Amino acid sequence: MVHSIELVFDPDTEAAIRRVWGDLAGAGIPSQAPASRPHVTLAVAERIDADVDELLRPVSARLPLPAVVGAPVLFGRADVVFARLIVPTGELLDLHAEVHRLCAAHLRPEPMGNSRPGQWTAHVTLARRVGGAQLGRALRIAGRPARIDATFAGLRRWDGDKRAEHPIG
Repeated sequence: MVHSIELVFDPDTEAAIRRVWGDLAGAGIPSQAPASRPHVTLAVAERIDADVDELLRPVSARLPLPAVVGAPVLFGRADVVFARLIVPTGELLDLHAEVHRLCAAHLRPEPMGNSRPGQWTAHVTLARRVGGAQLGRALRIAGRPARIDATFAGLRRWDGDKRAEHPIG
């Protein structure tokens, strides 16, 4: 399993995203509910050393950070990952780059390419393995409201092997 550094939302934003997950699940679309916690992944690798927690405390001190959950986006071709974009701000992109700068030596064997600065698409995943016949319904459900005013409230390290979260800060 992969390890990651992630931003987590404040309770109001998390509740709004969980409502979307529930609506998708209720429509028979394989949503993230209830197995996950809404988050935005900043860095991903096969392993991330626990030493990064202390290094990332100054980044955590920059939170809370306002954000906007924007348009739907699809990743993949057939059974896609259905997500909503996080509108990139200069502050968010700076925070992302800082996480990579601080963590670089602790991401084993290296960060996954799609999480690197300049190649990253900030998003919150809503559903996985969404087939073509489900896409229209998923868009109608998860595309509303068109904008969600959000707040990033915390930073965590996720250990996918143990399925354990380690709050930072």
